[in-house]
Amino acid sequence: MSSMPTAARLVAALSLGALGWLASDLIRPLMPEGTAFGWFNFVNLGLGILCGWIVIGSRAGRGFADALANGLTGVLALVIWGFFVQSLNLMLKQSMENRYDGPFEAIIGIFRNAVDYAQYLIDPPLITVLLVGGMLTGLLAEFAARRWT
Repeated sequence: MSSMPTAARLVAALSLGALGWLASDLIRPLMPEGTAFGWFNFVNLGLGILCGWIVIGSRAGRGFADALANGLTGVLALVIWGFFVQSLNLMLKQSMENRYDGPFEAIIGIFRNAVDYAQYLIDPPLITVLLVGGMLTGLLAEFAARRWT
């Protein structure tokens, strides 16, 4: 599988990046008051661009049914990487506060943080936006692959 730039990869990267930003804005009100978000939107934008380029864009051009599945796969990758990166970031902050007794406990802390985050994100509008946005991203990448290949 080639990693050469294609129109489908570009469209998928930009679309999933935009979805990552939009989802970040939808997540903010779901989190506890006083949550420090920092670079939250930008990190999720970057993850969306990467997942769109690598996961969706690389599989474009295989048909519209596959495009829907590719879009959902890309969103799943974005959500998993988002949980991991945000949980890792929180674990690093917590470790600087000496909340862990050792590295193994800190690694477990990443997964605890991800579970904590997941509880806030069980929100039907957010889930709907992610699912529909992922499928649209897959379809847009498919259209780009057919149009400019």
